[in-house]
Amino acid sequence: MAFIDEVQLQISAGNGGDGVVRWRREKYRPLNGPGGGDGGDGGDVYAEVVADLAYLDYYTRSKKFKAEHGDPGGNNGKEGKNGSDLTLKFPRGTVLKNLETGQEFELGDIGERTCILKGGRGGLGNEHFKSSTNTTPMEWTPGTPGEEATFDVELRLFADVGFIGLPSAGKSTLLNALTNAKSKVGAYHFTTLDPHLGAMHGYVLADIPGIIEGASAGKGLGHKFLRHIRRTKALVHLVGLDSEHPLEDYKTIRKEIEEYGEGLDIKSEIILLSKNDMVDATEIDKVLKQFKDYVGHDMVYTMTAYDEDSIKSFKDILTQYLESEKKENQE
Repeated sequence: MAFIDEVQLQISAGNGGDGVVRWRREKYRPLNGPGGGDGGDGGDVYAEVVADLAYLDYYTRSKKFKAEHGDPGGNNGKEGKNGSDLTLKFPRGTVLKNLETGQEFELGDIGERTCILKGGRGGLGNEHFKSSTNTTPMEWTPGTPGEEATFDVELRLFADVGFIGLPSAGKSTLLNALTNAKSKVGAYHFTTLDPHLGAMHGYVLADIPGIIEGASAGKGLGHKFLRHIRRTKALVHLVGLDSEHPLEDYKTIRKEIEEYGEGLDIKSEIILLSKNDMVDATEIDKVLKQFKDYVGHDMVYTMTAYDEDSIKSFKDILTQYLESEKKENQE
């Protein structure tokens, strides 16, 4: 079944209940002043953040949701019952855009609840209008409508590190090597795409599907690829050493990222030359020097996913990097 990362929903808060015209009735005093109560308020609509990244699939079955309306006022000044609030659940990383107002809600912390639509206020009953000069008021007011809107709902992956590179760079293999079945968050299908999430020492790693040349212009499903990188804090850029032109592969991906913009081009980046078991040591040294000269820093590493020592070495490098970034952000 395809993983859903975009959906459009029609959502309404509850209407306020009407105020009413009523008269207090007591034994032997059939008409004893106004007694019409106020209407109840309509229910609000809340968005709640959940951990299940596949939760948007729930909204393929229904696209319209309404909070409960408030009840009309009652006799003897009794207020109508307030409508129940409606809580809709969305995965962490979801962005809700109200197409009526343009307002966006970014859902980040699991368990967080955000009011996205307000219910209408209850109307006033005739008891509310009683005065010394108006002892038998006939006035009442209707409840106000609840807010309603169409929302674009979009899930953007939320991860500490995003693995990027050409489709054959070895991103999935690296993710599987750095994580295990117990710590894995999940594997989901985006139509013909296969992004995966995994956990390593409490950090979330995301295998972003391979970017192709022309992705920034929307070629293929390029905007989907690039959109899901936006919320990653850092990038690990994989380049396969089995390629005839590793540096050109790197430049291809960087070009797409820079043309797409959205802040992707300034994210911290570690370059990982993968599949070092497929070339000799002389070639590895040559390519390493090419990369370091080109990018102007030393955050360029090599590894193979088929050697435990190589995996452990890069795992330590990545963990130390993430810990230092976390510490720096806390200071």
